[in-house]
Amino acid sequence: MEIVIARGHPNIRATHKTTLEVTKEKELSPRGDCIIGICADKSVFDLNENLKKWLKLGKSIKIEIVLPDYGIRDELIAVGSPRLTLKHDTDIVVRKSEYVCDRTLAIRSNKAARDIDREIVELLKDHKTELLLIIEKN
Repeated sequence: MEIVIARGHPNIRATHKTTLEVTKEKELSPRGDCIIGICADKSVFDLNENLKKWLKLGKSIKIEIVLPDYGIRDELIAVGSPRLTLKHDTDIVVRKSEYVCDRTLAIRSNKAARDIDREIVELLKDHKTELLLIIEKN
């Protein structure tokens, strides 16, 4: 299991139909409609090696999106791919498609940013809101 900690931001919209992203970046423009969290403590590069090996085998993962201060959660399922590089030093991206780049954590997700519980999205518009991404082998 891997836990990534991030924060909300007033510009979080979470309306993208095919991707979901968490970033280490500290600012977010309104154009970043796939981003659900900023100031993350990890990128795909920082994840533990066992999880990276699992993903590169094309195995399935479960990602829980948790707001611990509110007791609210959502989850999604996605798979890895042998094509993953997991080398990006600021971002974690989950995709509904099969597109892979250095930022991609997993593909063929059953959810993108726009599919996340809207109560979670509203709470993430506050920079004080803490977000946990709990990534587990499935």
